[in-house]
Amino acid sequence: MSKTPIPAPNRERIFADLSALVSFNSPHSTPELADQHEAACAWTVQALEQLGLEVTRHPTVDDADTVIGYKAPVGDAPTVLLYSHYDVVPANNPEAWTSDPFTLTERNGRWYGRGAADCKGNLAMHLEALRMLEAAGGTDLGLKVVVEGSEELGGLDGLVKLIEQEPSLFDADVILIADSGNVAVGVPTVTTSLRGGAQVHVSVETLGGAIHSGSFGGAAPDAAHALVRIVDSLFDEHGRTTIDGVDATAKWEGDEYSREDFRSDAGVLDGVQLLGSAEDQPADMVWSRPALTMIGFTSTPVAEAVNAVNPRAEAQLNLRVPAGMDAAEVSEKLKQHIINHTPWGAKVEVTVSGVSKPFAADPEGEALALLGQCLKDAYGSENLAVVGAGGSIPLTITLQETFPNAEVIVYGVEEPLCGIHGVDESVDPTEIEHIAIAEATFLTRYGRPESSPEGN
Repeated sequence: MSKTPIPAPNRERIFADLSALVSFNSPHSTPELADQHEAACAWTVQALEQLGLEVTRHPTVDDADTVIGYKAPVGDAPTVLLYSHYDVVPANNPEAWTSDPFTLTERNGRWYGRGAADCKGNLAMHLEALRMLEAAGGTDLGLKVVVEGSEELGGLDGLVKLIEQEPSLFDADVILIADSGNVAVGVPTVTTSLRGGAQVHVSVETLGGAIHSGSFGGAAPDAAHALVRIVDSLFDEHGRTTIDGVDATAKWEGDEYSREDFRSDAGVLDGVQLLGSAEDQPADMVWSRPALTMIGFTSTPVAEAVNAVNPRAEAQLNLRVPAGMDAAEVSEKLKQHIINHTPWGAKVEVTVSGVSKPFAADPEGEALALLGQCLKDAYGSENLAVVGAGGSIPLTITLQETFPNAEVIVYGVEEPLCGIHGVDESVDPTEIEHIAIAEATFLTRYGRPESSPEGN
């Protein structure tokens, strides 16, 4: 193939692609929006077909189509798989947004809309990279572009089951997962670890029904009080997660996550302390250790409060488990911890669901080194940030286990200012441009004899 230089990205074309994608209100498993989800899928099919790829749609067990665009390799050239997804989390109340969440809107140099970063911005990046690649003479590589339709709300069965049933569709030498991003705008980054985890539902019962707090409060066991005691047992005085029999002291060995950056990225209020002791760094806490978050709690809503002792209370706990730990084993130890720390003989039920394994990339991988160099070149940077991520992408471990000889690499156009999953989600268009340049460059260089990180 020609070694014509990679052309500059076309921002107007990127904006047009992303505008079309954002216009679809396309969460999965939302019956009243099924037509929008289908429209996003159909648009993705057409966009990949226009790039000359052979495109097929594959239904999944969670009623969402995965779109796969394919180009065969030339000779014995390797194959690279590019991943992103066209579904989004719900925008919830559009009135809370500064502008319509389904109209891509530019403000102060950023583009706002649901999915602008996660993950439609990454899909737009893939499309631009492939156009730039074609303008530079194409590639002998085989290409598989996989665009999922149920990443956000579909659970763990959709694409994972499809991979198990038809692994040949996904077989590749390198798998590039564009569903993450940089530590800050303009800082090229690869993510080498992701936490796995589980959802844990805890219900506590102490009484046959609500009873008057004046007559019985003080001696009658309050279920909400019991549940608070249980949850409190899962944290030490510094707020660190503590599960009986689980090590929670590991240190992160990669690039640091400064306290100042973490406070800013997380929006921690002035005067509120970060969790952990003075010896604990944010990277230790979010990338190297198990962590629990109580994402839901129910007893009696404040608006309905009466002078009564609660007979029942429930909590939903989100467990995160770092690479190097067995998520199923930690989940079981968490369940036993809760049972063992339930006070007063209260009746407790613990249900564990959605267990997913953590992921770790090969830090010495050839493709990772090359992509890292391409990212540095695209940004004009001498340094590459190598970080973990506290979130989970169960797909990564499925691909890694199914294709143990393939390199799986996580990166993308997201960064902390994007506010993914929240109100006023946005993306910096320069991130799409730089990542597209890096990806297109990688696709011209990978598999060539001179494709070492220092090659041209």
